[in-house]
Amino acid sequence: MTVPQVSSRALVEGPVYVPGLPREYVAAKYGIPLDDIAKLGSAENPHGPSPKAVEALAKMDPKLDIYPDWTARPLREAIAKRYGFDPDCVVCGSGETEVISLVIRAFCGVGESILMHDPCFPIYRIFSTVEGRVPMLVRMGEDFDPVVDAYVARLAEKPRIAFITSPHNPTGRLLDETEVRRICDAADRETLVVLDEAYIHYSETDGMMHLLREYDNLIVLRTFSKAYGLAGLRVGFGIAANPDLIRPLRNIKPTWNMGHLQMAGGAAAVFDDEHVNRAVATVVASKAMVEAAMAKMNAFRMVPGCRSNFFLTEILDPDLDSTAVFNGLLERGVIVKDGTDIEGLGPRYLRVDLNLQKHMERFLGALRDIEMSKVA
Repeated sequence: MTVPQVSSRALVEGPVYVPGLPREYVAAKYGIPLDDIAKLGSAENPHGPSPKAVEALAKMDPKLDIYPDWTARPLREAIAKRYGFDPDCVVCGSGETEVISLVIRAFCGVGESILMHDPCFPIYRIFSTVEGRVPMLVRMGEDFDPVVDAYVARLAEKPRIAFITSPHNPTGRLLDETEVRRICDAADRETLVVLDEAYIHYSETDGMMHLLREYDNLIVLRTFSKAYGLAGLRVGFGIAANPDLIRPLRNIKPTWNMGHLQMAGGAAAVFDDEHVNRAVATVVASKAMVEAAMAKMNAFRMVPGCRSNFFLTEILDPDLDSTAVFNGLLERGVIVKDGTDIEGLGPRYLRVDLNLQKHMERFLGALRDIEMSKVA
């Protein structure tokens, strides 16, 4: 059969994103009650969606027959008010991933380069590749140190975009202000520095949004999927003090990319500090518990430096690899991320969420069982 050819072989041969498995799949395959499954592979909020967002959605007229504001003005105004910027300094997307796609298409031409860590959030590399851009990789150091010196050195090559992620995904490492400033100072004025702060709430810091007023070529990305618990609603945004960075993103986005429900939920959630603080407290407590328990294991190690709602588990036993342990955990009702599904991470690592205590206890129990039984 003859079919039209795709515009790029990368669309069929390039890397693809591997999301965390749904609980329903694991329940059906292994016969485990749905409520007994610990879903620790998608970095979701342990307490569900923002109550303020749920209340706003319940009260609103959904206006399903009416086109939404194409600029997402109600949501942009709420975000701008929350962080002290003009609404024209904000662009909204159907999840932060859409904003990443907009940034790549607006600020980097085909064949031009995009700087990122290795490993990194896989979407950076995937979107760059399928759009015909060239990823420039800076390999992270021991225990996934961000090796800022090496990153800064590559900036001399003047990539069109430089992605930095803090806390870093998949390692959870946090860049401090000195490190972020070094990167921004070293970047050429024609290089767009993109600071992805999707997980910043879990770092127990305010993030680096205040640096926007000092660097005209800096944009910060955030999401409502994590600390606000709105992963199913798909809401993310980019913000810059320089509206000239935002205007092309708004011009290139799909015209009506944000619906009434997304805007109303996001506009309410952005002020729900109580919900965010509750999630952060749960994650901090779970981290301490897991850290203490894993320190007593021989086959596995919690990689230090995590400042997010997930962490890396290193597999120390040479007879085990990430896929074997991943499958062993699934059989025991625990979903995590296999390191082989994240390019640059590899078969010695798993990414594991920090969640409710009962889920972490199930994870630890399953890991001890695997350690004892030597999954093959």
